[in-house]
Amino acid sequence: MTTTSPAATKAGGLRTGVQRFGTFLSGMIMPNIPALIAWGIITAFFIPKGWTPNDQLETLVGPIIHYLLPIIIAYTGGTIVYKTRGGVVAAIAVMGAIAGSDYLIAQVNADLPADNQLGQIHMFIGAMIMAPLAAYSMKWLDSLWDGKIKSGFEMLVNMFSAGIWGFIMVVIGFYPIAWLVNGLMNVLSTAVNWLVETNLLPLTSILIEPAKVFFLNNAINHGVLTPLGTQQAAQDGKSILFLLEANPGPGVGLLLAFTLFGIGAARASAPGAAVIQFFGGIHEVYFPFALMKPVLIVALIAGGMTGVTTNMLFGTGLVAPAAPGSIIAVLGQTFRTDYLGVILSVVLSAAVTFIISMLILRASRKKDLAKEDAFAAAVAQTEANKGKSSDALSGLAANAAAPAAVATDRRIENVVFACDAGMGSSAMGASVLRNRFKKAGVDGVTVTNQAIANLDGTADLVITQQQLTDRAKAQSPDSIHVSVDNFMNSPKYEEVVEMVREQRGTEA
Repeated sequence: MTTTSPAATKAGGLRTGVQRFGTFLSGMIMPNIPALIAWGIITAFFIPKGWTPNDQLETLVGPIIHYLLPIIIAYTGGTIVYKTRGGVVAAIAVMGAIAGSDYLIAQVNADLPADNQLGQIHMFIGAMIMAPLAAYSMKWLDSLWDGKIKSGFEMLVNMFSAGIWGFIMVVIGFYPIAWLVNGLMNVLSTAVNWLVETNLLPLTSILIEPAKVFFLNNAINHGVLTPLGTQQAAQDGKSILFLLEANPGPGVGLLLAFTLFGIGAARASAPGAAVIQFFGGIHEVYFPFALMKPVLIVALIAGGMTGVTTNMLFGTGLVAPAAPGSIIAVLGQTFRTDYLGVILSVVLSAAVTFIISMLILRASRKKDLAKEDAFAAAVAQTEANKGKSSDALSGLAANAAAPAAVATDRRIENVVFACDAGMGSSAMGASVLRNRFKKAGVDGVTVTNQAIANLDGTADLVITQQQLTDRAKAQSPDSIHVSVDNFMNSPKYEEVVEMVREQRGTEA
């Protein structure tokens, strides 16, 4: 069996901080993706450029994106911090940012000609700022009088304190936050427009593709691309920004290269990973393949740049975010006249990544084979010299692929797979291990998945991808932690199953 020590290591460093920030943003955005998809469908069908223009139903487009989406994002963020109470205060607070932004734009438009007036700025970023600010401050205020309220007055104090603080936060949202967000959105929009006008937008892949591999993509995607893309889609009916991170082409190109030119376990697991990544939209499954040979990130960048360039040339975009980043979700959100360009961008980005990855894998194949097979070959030669197979030698070969085991006396009953959002890759891993337990006849073990930010210390065993283990340890320090390269097919699953089986056998 292989586990890590229950002791937690201190999580730190810039990467961990950005991951944690991105996880919080993801926690606000991801649960509300269905609302964004619904808005995208309404936009795709009912705006004047849509499939079935409808003047009456088109009136839904503006209120949903301008009011509903920021409010539910703020409410979600508030509940993450301080449950329902934090969510309610956050929802109140973001209305101040919405109203303040509208007031500022109205003041500017009063001095502009009708054909050059500014459009509304939708408070996605305002919601992401106001939610934690309102919820954390409400939580802190409640702690000041916790246990000091006379019996019978609890409800009165709770209701009025939240209402009064909500009023204060509305005013804060109306003035400093609305000014800040309007200025920030103008700067970001200007920067994106400059990149588009100068044909430099493909250069964003130099940042986005490595960020994805190191699990930093949520901060970029949910913090910048989704708000800006939604703003563009509200004005133009579509946005290319939704395709910068969600394009499944580079990932599937890398996995196809491993399928044909990889070696060992990586080659064996690549075909299944390609299906899951391309059709299921779980991009995390290809990250370990890139991390095992970081030079492959160059292939991902080239593929990403190819996809962005193709979409720029064809003027294509999506009407709403494609989440998860599956080819099905991408085509489902494609603007009605843009299918050719979007499909070509996926195909060409996959092809470029595949070709460059193939060249890299073939160039290093002999060296990789030597690393992969040297110890196994030595064991086989020893057995040949001995004239018969040996359980001890076979055990050595098996143990070469895994770190030393660390035994635990803790009874394993609650296993949690944790990832950034707690939905895609962790759900897949939980399903795989659940089936392993079932086939092994092991009962009494609950296997679930959740976001790292939601770990509460109750899990007996936490399984994460290697890049995220430090954060999981900091969040749940008393749990046993297991790191895996790939949620889809890790040899450590068998070791976990064997560890639990041995526990049950000992107890019997």
